[in-house]
Amino acid sequence: MPTAYSKSKIWLLAIRPKTLWAAVAPVIIGTAMAYEAGGFQLLAGAAALFGGTLIQIGTNLANDYFDFKKGADYQRELGPTRVTQAGLVSPTEIKTAMVLAFGLAFLAGIYLVYLAGWPIVAIGILSITFGVLYTATKLALGYSGLADFFVLVFFGPVATGGTYYVQTLEINSAVILAGLAPGLFSVAILTVNNLRDIETDKIAGKKTMAVRFGSTFAKAEYTIAIVTASLVPLVLWLMTKEHYRATFAAAVILFALRPIRKVLSNKDGTELNSVLAQTAQILLLYSLLFSIGWLL
Repeated sequence: MPTAYSKSKIWLLAIRPKTLWAAVAPVIIGTAMAYEAGGFQLLAGAAALFGGTLIQIGTNLANDYFDFKKGADYQRELGPTRVTQAGLVSPTEIKTAMVLAFGLAFLAGIYLVYLAGWPIVAIGILSITFGVLYTATKLALGYSGLADFFVLVFFGPVATGGTYYVQTLEINSAVILAGLAPGLFSVAILTVNNLRDIETDKIAGKKTMAVRFGSTFAKAEYTIAIVTASLVPLVLWLMTKEHYRATFAAAVILFALRPIRKVLSNKDGTELNSVLAQTAQILLLYSLLFSIGWLL
């Protein structure tokens, strides 16, 4: 094992903390909307955050493990270090960590099922299943171009709506619509990742949307996802005629202009690592601004 990395640093590389805001943001939004509706439950919200974050961590570990098994990381030069491919962690260790992460998420799910019933069973099972299937088996979502759709749904309306439901035991169209924003920002994060890796993914046989339709399509997908997500609060206000302060969250588009320009002008992919991190930070900022605005 290379001495340049401590054990803690290696596992931080493995779980990819910069991506975890995709799991945290919809829980923040769902909890704020539950609080405003008079249904806030601290333990339920904490369990949703714990479970959702662990599913994201498990998915990242599964991605590291199964990409290694399929040989998809051999040509990778850009992006975060893949710890299994780099020899920093053995396949057995990364697989064990993956199972542990999903197992702990399952335990959180048991508590949420106790609170909110069987609908949470379906959400939990599907979330963990798709987390594994993201890179596992011949049907892997990340290899077929279907990942974008599932990221939109499960990191958007499902995560936001699920968080709201476990606290209020009800759901409504405003919550589902609000969930589209974090889902779209998460699609943008995925798109940056796929645009950066487009050439190595071609070699590895990963038919992401960027590989299938080209870099121009991916750049347009990123831009449209960011812009559409930023407009969600305005649509919600027009629909409900309430919570106009939540529309202030649309201002994140100003912070997104520089990353959008980098994506549109990108030639070699080297700058996209910073764009990925910036997009995740914009997602967090959006979730905080929207939530505060919804509560005021």
